[in-house]
This record gives sequence, structure tokens and C-alpha cells, in this order.
Amino acid sequence: MNKIVEKEDFSEKVVKLVVEAPLIAKSRKPGNFVIVRVGERGERIPLTIAGADLEKGTITMIVQKMGVSSQKLCALEVGDYVTDLVGPLGKPTEIHNVGTVLCCGGGVGVAPLLPIVEGYKKAGNRVVTVLAARNKDLLILEDEMRKHSDEVIIMTDDGSYGNKGLITEGMEKVIKQEHVDECITIGPAIMMKFCSLLTAKYEIPTMASLNSIMVDGTGMCGACRVTVDGKTKFTCVDGPEFDAHKIDFDEMMSRLGGYRSEEQGKMDHFQE
Repeated sequence: MNKIVEKEDFSEKVVKLVVEAPLIAKSRKPGNFVIVRVGERGERIPLTIAGADLEKGTITMIVQKMGVSSQKLCALEVGDYVTDLVGPLGKPTEIHNVGTVLCCGGGVGVAPLLPIVEGYKKAGNRVVTVLAARNKDLLILEDEMRKHSDEVIIMTDDGSYGNKGLITEGMEKVIKQEHVDECITIGPAIMMKFCSLLTAKYEIPTMASLNSIMVDGTGMCGACRVTVDGKTKFTCVDGPEFDAHKIDFDEMMSRLGGYRSEEQGKMDHFQE
């Protein structure tokens, strides 16, 4: 069991949890994730490691309240324990010095993007980060992103902060102003799809970190399978990052919605 040592509400639906996990903190790399379980009969849910403190032996997770399991996790307080925490899992981001990197995050996808931005900057790249949210209240980790980026562009759907518009508008502005050597995008599947379509237009190599449905996190169950370049891949062991221009996003989005009615039924029962 892993003790929660810090908790912060970013918004009504997004919570930051800092958890004791010294071995994971020591070995994690940008792009890695963990599998978390709350309660002996709890569901296993994947969460990306947003940060780690080696001295304190902790890792940071940013959780969005979506279903019953994430609600239970976010209901825990400082001093409570997470039943199970397994990781680090997945292949880490392949960070290297390429020149100018465009890092694009939407919603809670900004959390897993943070260690990647930090890694690219430490590798000597120019890092331009575009963050997107529906409104100002849903924007997270802006100060941390500015610390590790050469430039940060904020896009909000309603124009309540930064620039009004979609993330692709901010991306295209950067692409037209300077040469971009590489791009990485993390966020809702539909957002990553259109980010990918944009960078394909400009022939910019792009990686996307996928958030497909996951159960065991070790490649045994096959729940997280996606089609990449016409081949079946497992997000948990082959990813979570793949060449965005080769991902079948439409198939992925269809699979993400496959259990929506069951999830809603569980949530209704939980709230009652």
C-alpha cells in the first residue's frame, strides 16, 4: 500500500495526488505510467506519472474524475493509502536533441506532457508548448510548463484566457513562424487526431501518447489494442507513444466508447 502525502484540487474534477513510491520514483522516465487500484475489489486504472521526487521518494499523479474508480481515488485524503500501485510501465519517451520540438497538451493530457517537456529541454532542444483547455479554470500546470519551455501558448475554447480557439490554431501559428523538427501531442483522442492531421500536412514527425482502455498493463488482456500502420499494437507494452500519422484514431475512439453505457450505469449506482 502507498500513502498519499499531498493532495491538491486543481478544479472541481481534476486532483493532484503525491504518493509515496520510492522504487517507482527512482526508475520512472518521461512517458511511463502506473496502474492504480483502490480497494481490494477495485478496478485497475492507468495513470501517467506527472513527476517524481527522488529525495522524498514520491511520484505525482494528476487524476480526472471520470468514472467510479477515479472518483474513489480522488476521494482519498492525505494519510490515506492507495491499495495497489504498480509501475513504472510502458516504454519511455525517446528524448533526443533534434532542434525545435512542439509539445501539445489538452485537458489532463498536460500532466503526462510535463516530464516530456522537461526532458526535451534538458536535452538541449528549443521547446514550444501549446496548452489547450475548454476554459481558464480547466487549465493545469501552466507555471511548471513555463519553467521548462522556451515559449508557451495558451488556447481556450471560450477565450477566457490566452487565445480563443482550438489547439491546432496555436500549433499552426508556431509552424508558420518557425521550423519545427518534431511534435508530440497528448490529450483527448479527437484532439490528437486533428493535431496529427495538421502535422502530416506540414510533414512534421509526430508522436501521440494514447489513452486507450487498459486492464492489466502487461500486454496479457489485449484490452488496450490499437491499430498502428495496419498492425495491432498494445498501448501498455508497445506504447503508450506511437507515430501519430500511422494511428487509426477512428477505431481507437470507437473502442473508447465501447463501455459507455456500462460505465454510466456504474456511476449512477455509485452516486445513489
